[in-house]
Amino acid sequence: MTMNKEIDLSVSCYGETRELVYDLVLLPWGATEPHNLHLPYLTDCILAHAIAVDAAERSKELYGVRCMVMPPVTMGSQNPGQRELPFCIHARYETQRAILTDIVASLHTQGIRKMVIINGHGGNNFKNMIRDLSVDYPDFLIACSEWFAVLPAREYFDRPGDHADEVETSVMMHYHPELVNLEEAGEGKYKPFAISSLQEKVAWIPRNWQKVSEDTGIGDPRLATAEKGKRYAGAVVEKYAQLLGELAKGDIY
Repeated sequence: MTMNKEIDLSVSCYGETRELVYDLVLLPWGATEPHNLHLPYLTDCILAHAIAVDAAERSKELYGVRCMVMPPVTMGSQNPGQRELPFCIHARYETQRAILTDIVASLHTQGIRKMVIINGHGGNNFKNMIRDLSVDYPDFLIACSEWFAVLPAREYFDRPGDHADEVETSVMMHYHPELVNLEEAGEGKYKPFAISSLQEKVAWIPRNWQKVSEDTGIGDPRLATAEKGKRYAGAVVEKYAQLLGELAKGDIY
């Protein structure tokens, strides 16, 4: 993956950014948690960041929109049974809200007025935070999106799950094959809720991870390929590029 120092703050320097005007900021947000036995703890951060960089590059190519991709936030919200796992970090709502508030306050001071959160961790939920920030910063637009939910995974993968599965593994194999050792992967077997109402999503409760999965995976990753990951990531990037072009160029109402 090539590094574009104009759009990726993790490799940028002030000498390259100080003379440029940016239309939007992209904020990848992930977590620090185990991902089965074969993916890095920072998988959610790495993938959200990679998708964001590609989307920023594509939006510039197609629409002339200049975006800056922030370094990924590693503080994710965890389920019961995850925090007890070695080096899994749980960030409370108040912690995440404080981080987001400080980022928005800083960018607002610098004249930025539009930001898209590219979320890579299913346990994160930003809607109420964004509602609060829209009161404090009414001229600052914040959109949030989960990259893995932009397009239906079943149209691209054989047996998608929802954690360290065929989807995440394939996309990681596309972007960073050196970080994947599929031979070490667990099967990703998991136990669904025994209560039918919870299976049917009549109500929601957090899953206890240690009662659900033995290897922390939910979904079998062993059918993953870099080709599948490239196809899915590319399609997601195109959708994001369109979003960025629309947000930068037009009114939303």
